[in-house]
Amino acid sequence: MALSRKDRRLRIKRRIRKVVKGTNEQPRLSVYRSNKEIYAQIINDLSGTTLVAASSRDKDVKAKGTKVEVATIVGKAIAEKAVKAGITNIAFDRNGYLYHGRVKALADAAREAGLKF
Repeated sequence: MALSRKDRRLRIKRRIRKVVKGTNEQPRLSVYRSNKEIYAQIINDLSGTTLVAASSRDKDVKAKGTKVEVATIVGKAIAEKAVKAGITNIAFDRNGYLYHGRVKALADAAREAGLKF
């Protein structure tokens, strides 16, 4: 039986999460993408806390344009907040999504704004 699109993504997500873990020294940048919005958060898995978060729904993020342009803005916003909080090294968790389009745009913008991964 063929997997649904959602089941396929969740299977990939579980496979990625076996390897990618957020620690105090290197927290995890997790990306969630809905049809309309994009969300990013930096998580310390050892304590189970979200350190920094940004999304296209935030009031301070002026998200206008195409979905890829909005993802770029969110990537810059999450990186600026992270650098302000003293976080520079992260582990990138694409959450089962393919690394292209909005996910790639967010990651590239975060790298340009000062995050290392």
